[in-house]
Amino acid sequence: MVTELTFERPIIELRKRIAELKEFTKTADVDLGAEINKLETRLAKLEKDIYENLGPWDRVQIARHPNRPTTLDYIEYLFDDFFECHGDRVFGDDEAIVSGIAKFRGHPVTVIGHQRGKDTKENIRRNFGMPHPEGYRKALRLMKQAEKFRRPIVCFIDTKGAYPGKAAEERGQSEAIAKNLFEMASLKVPVVCIVIGEGGSGGALALGIGNYIHMLENATYSVISPEGAASILWKDAAKAQTAAESMRITAPDLKELGVIDEIIPEVKGGAHKDVEQQALAIEDILYQSLKDLSQLDEKQLVDHRYEKYKSIGKYSFLRDYIGVK
Repeated sequence: MVTELTFERPIIELRKRIAELKEFTKTADVDLGAEINKLETRLAKLEKDIYENLGPWDRVQIARHPNRPTTLDYIEYLFDDFFECHGDRVFGDDEAIVSGIAKFRGHPVTVIGHQRGKDTKENIRRNFGMPHPEGYRKALRLMKQAEKFRRPIVCFIDTKGAYPGKAAEERGQSEAIAKNLFEMASLKVPVVCIVIGEGGSGGALALGIGNYIHMLENATYSVISPEGAASILWKDAAKAQTAAESMRITAPDLKELGVIDEIIPEVKGGAHKDVEQQALAIEDILYQSLKDLSQLDEKQLVDHRYEKYKSIGKYSFLRDYIGVK
């Protein structure tokens, strides 16, 4: 399925024109090589201008692309011998989160990530990547198992948010998220988190307390969706683009704010253009992160995580404002 993004329309139209001219030269006795070369040069410049100057709303569209690679896509390219584990041992299994044991470059790791679908049927099965509390409890079960057996943890973040339905609340959605935050903060093994698509609210943060947080170039990470923010601020979800431009939810913004550690470059046009190439870019930074963290002992890993989150943001004590010494 080819999905046309709004900002890509000039590129798509020019590509279509070039394809038409090439097809025409096959059936007509006319040389259009010079014209085709001219259009291809223009296309290369157009792609450079558009893809190197993407706005926040453009990146939101890419992050939401239905063909954007998911956790399972990256598992296929990055890890060997993946064995998926199911269930939270309390209520049931939540397919909006996948988790299991695998090998990364020959070393055992635990892999956990949000999983959405790429078509209607799979999205219904995966609840559109919005986990129930049993999903977070499953993730925590695997994290504690990883801690017991000294396996590093790799988390892939890609969700609009935790499922807000009545049943999820009845089964302890807020408690499940809070428990993950509490437990992840003190895990005695390396934890590397990578935002691969949308990172929305507490649903994303429940898998996002790590020693390193990396983010794909066109992913987003925020406390609320642009539509949600627009509904609150202006009572109009149609102003989502305006909200996205002011919320600072993109990788460059979050890197500047110190929320994330590294931006992982994407292939031109977005990760969905070449999953294998994108996986290679993730592999490089994941390997370096795990290598760095392997030098730390248990206490140093916890302290490293604590210092990371302590340094995010700026604050002042009240006494600084009222002049108390």
